[in-house]
Amino acid sequence: MKKKEEQKPRLSKEGLAAALKIFEYVKPYRSHFIIGLILLFLSSTVFMVFPFIVGVMLDVAQGKASIAHLDLPSIAFLLLAVLAFQGVVSYFRVILFARVSEGVSADIRKDLYQKLISLPVVFFEKSRVGELVSRLTNDVEKLYNTFYFVLAEFIRQIILLVGGVLFLAWQTPKLTGVMLAIFPLIVVGAMLFGRKIRKLSRMRQDKLGDTNTILDETLQSIYAVKSFANERFEVNRYRASNDAVRGVSMQFASGRALFSVFIITVLFGALFFVIWSGMRMVESGEITAGQLISFVTFTAVIGGAIAGLGNFYSELVGAMGATERVQEILTAESETEARRQTNVPAGPLKGTIELDAVEFAYPTRSDVPVLRGLSLSIQPGQKVALVGQSGAGKSTVMQLMLQFHQPLSGVIKIDGKDIQEYELESYRRNFALVPQEVILFGGTIRENVLYGKPEATEAELVEALEKANAWDFVQAFPDGLETVVGERGIKLSGGQRQRIAIARAILRDPAILLLDEATSSLDAESERLVQEALNRLMENRTSIIIAHRLSTIREVDRIFVLEGGKIVEMGTHAELSALENGTYRSLAKLQFTAERNVES
Repeated sequence: MKKKEEQKPRLSKEGLAAALKIFEYVKPYRSHFIIGLILLFLSSTVFMVFPFIVGVMLDVAQGKASIAHLDLPSIAFLLLAVLAFQGVVSYFRVILFARVSEGVSADIRKDLYQKLISLPVVFFEKSRVGELVSRLTNDVEKLYNTFYFVLAEFIRQIILLVGGVLFLAWQTPKLTGVMLAIFPLIVVGAMLFGRKIRKLSRMRQDKLGDTNTILDETLQSIYAVKSFANERFEVNRYRASNDAVRGVSMQFASGRALFSVFIITVLFGALFFVIWSGMRMVESGEITAGQLISFVTFTAVIGGAIAGLGNFYSELVGAMGATERVQEILTAESETEARRQTNVPAGPLKGTIELDAVEFAYPTRSDVPVLRGLSLSIQPGQKVALVGQSGAGKSTVMQLMLQFHQPLSGVIKIDGKDIQEYELESYRRNFALVPQEVILFGGTIRENVLYGKPEATEAELVEALEKANAWDFVQAFPDGLETVVGERGIKLSGGQRQRIAIARAILRDPAILLLDEATSSLDAESERLVQEALNRLMENRTSIIIAHRLSTIREVDRIFVLEGGKIVEMGTHAELSALENGTYRSLAKLQFTAERNVES
């Protein structure tokens, strides 16, 4: 695939507004920021003394009187004093800006993370995780660099540019006029030339990237290439792409060659013309040799400031783009703000569940109804199962109960009260979820189990692991509870991960348990151990099971069969199996036949 050409950052009203809001984070550090700006002004102003002193030293060396009639040793001592002052001021300026940038970026990161985890699930369904991580890292890092370095250097270059021009206009007005008549045009020309060369450079990188993509795809798919006898096709494809790289590279080389000619003839020619004009003025006595040296040095400083301003301006505009992306998250509506406001704590729920004519479609697929007037009721302590084909709405019921999404119409009640009326955090504390694909945190077994109840005692932790049939394998590890499970629990087997998740749910002691077929991908022995643990976990609590393997739900109190977002059948395993032409009976027959065929 071709890469999109990088968009050059542009200044916008939105970016300025976002930048002003980000400056709210500077308020706690405003004293450091203001003092840092004052020191920046001082260090930049003092820096402009050096070119002046160099000129004075040359005049004194030629026997001409200097300001305050200083001799060379005195000037050298003065220069050392200025250098020392410059060093001290620069040190404290850098430290102050570092405190501001570190404090601001840390505060933004904390607020961003707090806001991110408070956003509704639909936000994450619409966003890429990599993009969100980039906002929390790259964009904040860009803001850090802005406060620490870019902003200070941008202001510094402005001071040097304005101060240098004013000083030259005061000291050598005629020569400054010659310089100002020539150099701005040359600088603008150089910037336009440079922009064209950068564009060609990006084109070359894109073409080279296309060539590397062909190489990568061909080598990774070498079996397909050879099986279809397409070696010649791939060679021709690579050759064409490589020729395109060569064509753009020659344009790039021609551009660089012309730019070199421009620098040598025009830029240095103009510089030599200004110096020649200055020499004529020295010859005629209009200025001294020292003043000419000061002028040339200041001109170099001004040229560097102009070049720096372009780079730092682009950095600042890019930082404004970063502030826009950060502000999009900081101003987004959190999960609690998006729902009806209530302060009614849920407390320990009994687990009576009722869904009445619930209609729902996912915000990311609003044109595809998932639930169509779904109604069901579950009594406290009942074990029920939801079965049906993929897309029937089984997982959606669980997500609605956890309030990851809100029904478009209808109502969900628990203990006779609309779940929207409960305070969200205390409401969710009544639930525990054991998913089919358990994802553990990368820490220790202890940390993962305690996630269900961080304040649990050691005895409660061990008891939960024993009930989950996990204590034996945990003890067998050399580090026991301190065993690091690795990223997403990769160091544990599937059955071990499931039992850790069950131990976490046992420790939480929920009123309502949600099981998303926790045994479907396990071998027979692991399934037996996990099923025993699940049976203990489901005792005396309302349990809702999403069942793919129907053999695991024969003993539940009630089975709800979903089809097209509606309940089409309900009853026990025996009752539903007895229905002629029933949906459940058809599903069971297909599954049990498939299992027998696999076993045979």
